[in-house]
Amino acid sequence: MSPTRKPHPKAETALLLASIRQLLTLQTSPANSRPRRGRELKELGIIEDGAVLCLGGKIVSVGKTKDALRDPWLTKNRRKVIEIDCAGKVVLPGFVDSHTHPVFVSPRLVDFEKRIEGASYEEIAEAGGGIRSSLDGVRKAGKALLAGRILAALRDMASHGTTTVEAKSGYGLTIESELKSLEAIRDAASRWPGTVVPTLLGAHVVPKEFQGRSQEYVEIVCKDMIPRAARRKLVRFVDVFCDKGAFTADETEQIFEAAAHYGLDVRAHVGQLSETALWPFLRFNPTSLDHMDHVNDDDISQLAKRDTVATLVPGANYFLGLKEYSPARKFIDAGVPVALATDYNPGTSPTMSMPMAMSLACTQMKMAPAEAIAAATINGAWALRLTDQKGSVERGKDADLAVFSVDDYRAIPYWFGINRCELTVLNGTVQGFS
Repeated sequence: MSPTRKPHPKAETALLLASIRQLLTLQTSPANSRPRRGRELKELGIIEDGAVLCLGGKIVSVGKTKDALRDPWLTKNRRKVIEIDCAGKVVLPGFVDSHTHPVFVSPRLVDFEKRIEGASYEEIAEAGGGIRSSLDGVRKAGKALLAGRILAALRDMASHGTTTVEAKSGYGLTIESELKSLEAIRDAASRWPGTVVPTLLGAHVVPKEFQGRSQEYVEIVCKDMIPRAARRKLVRFVDVFCDKGAFTADETEQIFEAAAHYGLDVRAHVGQLSETALWPFLRFNPTSLDHMDHVNDDDISQLAKRDTVATLVPGANYFLGLKEYSPARKFIDAGVPVALATDYNPGTSPTMSMPMAMSLACTQMKMAPAEAIAAATINGAWALRLTDQKGSVERGKDADLAVFSVDDYRAIPYWFGINRCELTVLNGTVQGFS
């Protein structure tokens, strides 16, 4: 299935962003058709006093402002162009948030309080909290209510500079509620000018009614849930939470087999709570393995040889109060491509801010600001297999841009708890927030 985005009439307007103090293009050479890794993560392709011209929702030229203003087409059509003066500001590709869980009804405030009192993730789940506590709300909710909640989240994400969002189901865990969740994602996406990539996470946890009978539930996911979602073109990816308290490696392989049969790409939550050997999954060419807090050196070496992206979600570690974070420096130094995402969800990472995720990556995982930006843009696009459209400011790509009222790109992850995003361009449509 193609990413979901509805053409917006405003996208047909020509748009010029000019006098940009720092334009971070993230451009790559045609010969480099792999995710960024190692030293490449620091190559931002900065143009000072830059300009970007967009038309029909696409980028048509990138360069210096002085050259853009001499362009014959622009000179002839100047009155038809919306011009945005970005003097003193930083412009970069819109963020690609490649791991979110937006289909839920209520925040998990009881879990929040219990965690503060000292309960662990596993203890909260065993007491009926955690993922399972969100099921009742989603199962009972109408599709319109869910779509409205998702749309509100997408708009908030855009206000922080995000233009592309991967959106998972996973809080229904019945065939009907998972399909309803995917339909709600589709409906919300049709009313948002950005791009949404739908993911089926029917294998989030084993629902209570199947406790002790996980294999029966896996067969439902494989033989009914995946086929129905695929036939209705509701989904691009299939995800599995493979960890203690969720699904085993063998069960994950079964689900990946079913996804592959229906032509769907796969990804997995793995290594969040405990270490799981990754090599059995690599034959499925997963686009992304997410969380990755616990991973051994042999698996890191294997990942360094592949294009599977390690998507790190430090917001979850922060909110859970964990002392340890994903070993980002070990991944990067070994040559593993890394991406950053918010992991927006009601239980472990209730944030919609990619700059906050980047700030945590810098302060807690010791990623350089440039590395964090590449991980939040071009490598996020790689994690969703969208690099032909997203993740960099290049001619022919979608007009997805974020304008920050800072004079140096390093200030984007430097400020936390405050939003410096002034406006966002989503497929050529301008949304201002200041």
